[in-house]
Amino acid sequence: MKSPLLSLPGAVPAEGRDEGVAAHYGDLFREQRALADGSGLVDLSHRGVVTVTGDDRLTWLHLLLTQHVSDLEPGRATEALILSANGHIEHALYLVDDGATVWMHVEPGTRDELIAYLESMKFFYRVEVADRTADFAVVHLPAGSIAPVPDGVTVRETAHGRDLFLPRAGLEAYAAANGPAAGILAYEALRVEAHRPRLGFETDHRTIPHELGWIGTAVHLQKGCYRGQETVARVHNLGKPPRRLVFLHLDGSEVHLPGPGTPLRLAADGEEGRRLGFVTTSARHHELGPIALALVKRNVPVDAELIAGDTAAAQETVVEP
Repeated sequence: MKSPLLSLPGAVPAEGRDEGVAAHYGDLFREQRALADGSGLVDLSHRGVVTVTGDDRLTWLHLLLTQHVSDLEPGRATEALILSANGHIEHALYLVDDGATVWMHVEPGTRDELIAYLESMKFFYRVEVADRTADFAVVHLPAGSIAPVPDGVTVRETAHGRDLFLPRAGLEAYAAANGPAAGILAYEALRVEAHRPRLGFETDHRTIPHELGWIGTAVHLQKGCYRGQETVARVHNLGKPPRRLVFLHLDGSEVHLPGPGTPLRLAADGEEGRRLGFVTTSARHHELGPIALALVKRNVPVDAELIAGDTAAAQETVVEP
C-alpha cells in the first residue's frame, strides 16, 4: 500500500521490506536529529494493522503469545512473539488494548500469515480477528513529542515514543499539521542505536528470542502454555543460545555500508578468516557515524576486533555470551 506522503517534496521511496513509504525526504541526518529532539513524525503506514475484539480476547491471546497479556491494562503497551513448535520466532506483535479492542501492528508482509494462524486457533473462544490495514495507518511520534493525538485515536506509548493507529484518510492532514516527516532510514538508524531487534532483519528461520535480547521485553518467563515455551524454558534454565546480538561501530572512512548478510570475521584473520557471524542491519547515524547490528556466535570474545566484509568493526555487547 503506497503512502500518500510519498508525494511530499524530496520524498525518495524506500525499497525492499519497507517499500511503500519514504526512505528519506532529502536530508537523512536532519531527519534523524529532528526525531532525536522529539519533533516530527515517521510514516509507518506500510505496516499491517490487526485487531482482536471479544470478551475472551486477552485470555485467548495469553495462550498464544510469549507475553503475559491476560491482565493487560487498557492503554499499557507491550510487545510479544509467536513462536514455532521448536521455539523459533515467526511473528513479532506490538500491542495495546483500549479496553474493548486489542490493536497490534506487525511487519510488512506478515499480516496475512498472522491472521490465518490466529483464525485457526479461535476454537470456541469469543474473539473476532480483523485486518484493519486498509482503514488505519501507523504513525510514529518520537519520545518527547508534543504533537496532539486526535480524539478517538488509539495510542501505543513506550519509552521510544508513541505509535498512533490513525485513520488512513487523515494521514496527509495529520502529517501536514505535525511534521516534518522523517523517513524510514532515520527511524531505522535510531532503532539500531537503541539495540532494538526487528523481525526479518535480525531474525532468520532459526532465531530464538534469547539471541536478540527479547527475553523480558517480549517474552515473559513466568508464564507457560504457548507454542515453543519448552524451548524458551530449556535454553533459559539449562543452556545458552548459539548466537548473540551485538552492536557494531563501523570504520567511518569507508564509503559503503556493509549490507545485511555481510560476513563477520576476526580482523586478525582478514577476509579469508572463519565466518563468525553476519551483519543484520547497518545505518548511518547523525552522531555515531556508520553503525550496525549483527549476530555472532556465542563464543566470539566480547573484545574481539572484527571486520564486516572489508570494513573494520568494533563490537559492543547487547546480549551477554
